[in-house]
Amino acid sequence: MNLELQDKVVMVTGSTGGIGEAITRAFAAEGCKLAISSTKQEKLDKLLLTLDIPRERLLTFVVDVTVEDQVANMVEKTIEHFGSLDVQVNNAGYEGEAAPVTEQTYERFMAVYNINIFGPMYGMKYACRQMIKQGSGAIVNIASNGSFVGAANMSPYVSSKHAVAGLSKCVALEVADKNIRVNCVCPGAVDTPMMRNIEKSALGDEVSTDEAVKMFSTAYPDGRYAQPNEVADLTLYLASPRSGHITGSCIRQDGGLDAMG
Repeated sequence: MNLELQDKVVMVTGSTGGIGEAITRAFAAEGCKLAISSTKQEKLDKLLLTLDIPRERLLTFVVDVTVEDQVANMVEKTIEHFGSLDVQVNNAGYEGEAAPVTEQTYERFMAVYNINIFGPMYGMKYACRQMIKQGSGAIVNIASNGSFVGAANMSPYVSSKHAVAGLSKCVALEVADKNIRVNCVCPGAVDTPMMRNIEKSALGDEVSTDEAVKMFSTAYPDGRYAQPNEVADLTLYLASPRSGHITGSCIRQDGGLDAMG
């Protein structure tokens, strides 16, 4: 299927993480022009060594998505360089520290909220301004199956992903009549370094990765984690004109878990 993404200008935050790297590679393979960010230049440099895209079609930024001015600058510089902004993927995320609510603190909650909620909010604030001007655009926020369900000891992360889903629905309604779509991808466990951190927080260092994966995978009817490229494929679809009548949706990518009720 031709997703009609050739030459589209795409912004991706958190592009050097497990899901972010897969998303970046997927858009590059579609012939898009990319503006990507990470928290460190070394991470970007490592990705660039293996990213198949002409250098003139790529902008890189070191961005802390919790700082509004840095997000605004990334959007502004992307538009200055490429002349438009067709797709924004707000992917940067943080799982936080696992602990029962009796041990949680304001600081721990805000460390998660600032990245997972305010990062996408800042992104959409400035992307929507440009997309309204040009009369088109698609925004995909990488949320989580945690946008729908609870998880013991992960209240900062789970509540932040609930908030991202609600935020995305609100913005979708604000811009629906302006030919701009806003959707969320909501994966369950994904085979990434972030998931390794969650496994260790839940099970401890004495449990091997293979054992942890086997234990967590039993929660899913299909018996496995999602792969980063599967999340990237769904992101591509929601960013493309092929999903033109989908907006304000949070699509669960959880191996059948939603069907269990």
